[in-house]
Amino acid sequence: MENKLFIHNTLTRKKELFEPINPPFAGLYVCGPTVYGDPHLGHARPAITFDVVFRYLLHLGYKVRYVRNITDVGHLVADLDDGEDKIAKKAQVEQLEPMEIAQYYADRYFIFMDALNVKRPSIEPRASGHMIEQILMVSKILDAGYAYEVNGSVYFDVEKYNITHEYGKLSGRVLDDLMTNTRTLEGQDEKRHPSDFALWKKAQPEHIMRWPSPWSEGFPGWHLECSAMSTKYLGDYFDIHGGGMDLLFPHHESEIAQCQAAIGHESVKYWLHNNMITINGQKMGKSLGNFITLDEFFTGTHASLHQAYSPMTIRFFILQAHYRSTLDFSNEALQAAEKGLKKLMTGYETLVKLIATEKLSSPTPLPQGEGRIGEIKDACYAAMNDDFNSPIVIANLFEGVRIINSLADKKESISAGDLEMLKEIFTTFLFDILGLKNEKANDQRPLLDGLMQLVLSIRQKSRETKDWGTSDQIRDVLQKLHIIVKDGKEGSSWSAE
Repeated sequence: MENKLFIHNTLTRKKELFEPINPPFAGLYVCGPTVYGDPHLGHARPAITFDVVFRYLLHLGYKVRYVRNITDVGHLVADLDDGEDKIAKKAQVEQLEPMEIAQYYADRYFIFMDALNVKRPSIEPRASGHMIEQILMVSKILDAGYAYEVNGSVYFDVEKYNITHEYGKLSGRVLDDLMTNTRTLEGQDEKRHPSDFALWKKAQPEHIMRWPSPWSEGFPGWHLECSAMSTKYLGDYFDIHGGGMDLLFPHHESEIAQCQAAIGHESVKYWLHNNMITINGQKMGKSLGNFITLDEFFTGTHASLHQAYSPMTIRFFILQAHYRSTLDFSNEALQAAEKGLKKLMTGYETLVKLIATEKLSSPTPLPQGEGRIGEIKDACYAAMNDDFNSPIVIANLFEGVRIINSLADKKESISAGDLEMLKEIFTTFLFDILGLKNEKANDQRPLLDGLMQLVLSIRQKSRETKDWGTSDQIRDVLQKLHIIVKDGKEGSSWSAE
């Protein structure tokens, strides 16, 4: 089967055959986190989405350079080129250096991405480490006549740009409407037009993070870093730029304009955007105050959660929906994902045992017809080639589990070659491409046993001293983690559901 990958290009609004600019190399740039707080479920979706894109491109044989930036300067609290830098604001509250905040939360981000089995990118550049590139790009845009300086700040002239180009082509927004809707907003006094955006901002006396530039001591605009770093590491024209749908406007729209002005042409061939995660139909995010951090998911400590959910349950939950579809959070959906993932992993364990014992090496084909296993394999590739359709891949893997269970019950028979192919399908798609892993295989039981004995000994002492509050609290927390404690005459024991 020839693998031809078709991806939905946000710019053209249609599926296009993926043809890299310089095969067999493929350039992938994805907007990463702003590191001023713990990552939440909304951060997990783009990370997992483009991890699958990365994995599949590698599987198809491309040499992929995957660049994911870290925003550690320039992202303002108010999204109108006004207000405090989010990291600097956090630093003031916690009385730390801004880069201490950025380093701490970047490290936290890496820990949680590792738990989700997200591969590390080829390059993970930081905005603060690329001031020279950003200042150079501002100078080029000024020289091209698409920017202007006011009191030490530099703004992109959107109205002038729109005369010869189309600002809004990615999001489908019309400039006249944008100007009408933003004219009354605050923080616009320096701009010629409300739609203009900052390339460089002069730092106010109280602003902590600042760098020297030809225009002032200040800091770059938020949109600038991605244009500067993507073209530095992937070239003036590269294959794929990805990110969340919430970045489509104004961030990615402004990136297109910046590159067109500075380089003389657009820099991206294919734009990919994952959709939002919602709670009761409303976007999950820090700005709305309805987010749940990954740490809270893994520990079950958020009030909205009925239990803790493992990293692979979260990953599987996200992959059950196509990346361009909205995904609505609920405990019921996560519990269903937990059960579904367990079914797949149990099926694979059964498959491995079948192959190891070679009990089913009969040449008799499956009753559904010869070539059924090959059809599942082809269907998985067809789904991935259809804009990374992970839900269809998962559906075919469940069909594989149905066959495995039927074989284990000796209701069907299969050739040794087809049995090996079935294992190859699970290894390739479940583990290598979808990036799921069997958490039982990494079960640190001895460590867990030791920790649980310590917890139970503390609880036992609480019971002996009639400190029922502490005793009950320990029991209730363990129950929430699906750990059952049984008290007997010889002490307490525990088991996991």
